[in-house]
Amino acid sequence: MPGLFVFLWSTGFIGAKYGLPYVEPFTFLSLRFAIVTAILLPAALAMRAPWPRRPREVAHVAVVGLLVHAAYLGGVFSAIDRGLPAGVAALIVALQPLVTAVVVGPILGDRVTRRQGLGFVLGFAGVATVLSSKTAAAPGEILAFEGFGPGAVLCAVAALLGITAGTIYQKRFCTELDLRTSTVVQYLAAGVATGALALASETMRIEWTGEFVFALAWLTLVLSIGAISLLMLLIRRGAASRVASLFYLVPPSTALIAYIVFGETLGPAGAAGVAVTAIGVALVFKAPGPAARRAR
Repeated sequence: MPGLFVFLWSTGFIGAKYGLPYVEPFTFLSLRFAIVTAILLPAALAMRAPWPRRPREVAHVAVVGLLVHAAYLGGVFSAIDRGLPAGVAALIVALQPLVTAVVVGPILGDRVTRRQGLGFVLGFAGVATVLSSKTAAAPGEILAFEGFGPGAVLCAVAALLGITAGTIYQKRFCTELDLRTSTVVQYLAAGVATGALALASETMRIEWTGEFVFALAWLTLVLSIGAISLLMLLIRRGAASRVASLFYLVPPSTALIAYIVFGETLGPAGAAGVAVTAIGVALVFKAPGPAARRAR
């Protein structure tokens, strides 16, 4: 399951870039969530899956939907729509395990080791290296990149914060609830949120090209149902930090697919940044030796 999840998750960035020339990001997402809900709701009813019984449980599941789907995907789609390369977007989001372990971990009572601290620094240094390789001189601008601006980077950072918070929230409050009905509630909440944003800020026009239909079908069926279900299962079966560690494999996978499909290249400095980030995440999640375990 982990290997399949990494591949499927990587294609999400590709599908977003493939479909976004024909639709605005929140319109794209609201349509995607509406279709997924229309598929999963009858399936959950037919299987007589148990629904959350208390309002608090419904609220917890809805919060996960807002974070994992609306905030995370909204940030990624907005970043790519603003010109951020798919590989760079994947790299920024790959900082999730570092943020989970080093920033959120202490809040939940986990101790941060020196190795984790070093990994945290290396991870952000790798991302900074990739972004610096994309800088471009522009008159009158303090910070400019090739084909995108700081706003695109901020959208990717918002996606990073959304998926980090959503993963931890899911593990803490929603692991005992039925996955089938919980997913329906999550997508319903995310669809309402992205639909409201689309109404407020976008024209909601869609060009129904073959490329858009393919991207919509792939992201709806394979990503929203397949990959997200895998993610929730992996979260239930392991610690949030261990699941988060899978994300460090996504950037090189995404970069390879983006090179094949779109011709995106990172260059030597960008490739070095990806490698440094991967090393940083590996340091954070490398299993401790016997002596370290006894010391604990």
